[in-house]
Amino acid sequence: MNLAEEPRVRASAPTGAALAGADLPDSTLAIRAADGDAAAFESLLRRHLPLMTAYATRLTGSRADAYDAVQEASVTIWRELPRLAEPAAAKGWMMKIVSRKAFDLIRARKPAADVDDEAVSAILPVDDAADPARIVGATAAVDGLREALARLPDLQRQSWLLREIGGESYAEIAEHLGLSVAAARGQLARARETLTNEMEEWR
Repeated sequence: MNLAEEPRVRASAPTGAALAGADLPDSTLAIRAADGDAAAFESLLRRHLPLMTAYATRLTGSRADAYDAVQEASVTIWRELPRLAEPAAAKGWMMKIVSRKAFDLIRARKPAADVDDEAVSAILPVDDAADPARIVGATAAVDGLREALARLPDLQRQSWLLREIGGESYAEIAEHLGLSVAAARGQLARARETLTNEMEEWR
């Protein structure tokens, strides 16, 4: 495999060469993959594929979108590995790429398409799901929340989605958005304040 080729995440059994690298540390696999060793790259990718897929699913709310995000991330990882400064940090670096690809998909579709009644409850308590009036109100609230989220600045919207949809910690939000923990807290606080004010009519 050369850098012009695009790797695919396959469900087939790993090759013998990939199996031989299964016990090697991430740093060794990353260095070998950066030099064009396709078997090392396959071993590295397979090692972290379950976590990458689970994380992308949490961020996008869709297994299909998660698969697309991981596929795109695998291509980027292969192409960018030669520029990875710290091979021992390969796992965290790969997860950041998955996060970016997942957010690319979120931005490409209607903002906050993943928002549902559970997400609305982060702002609006829905006390009686059996009450038809409450159900209608909750549906309207979902639409209102989607519109309100679409108006938020990117960092505020992303921090809110990572926290309320992805369940990420402040430290994880900061890492994925390239912010300090204090800045991530600030973005999330501003997003919550704006959304709470804009959703007041549904309270």
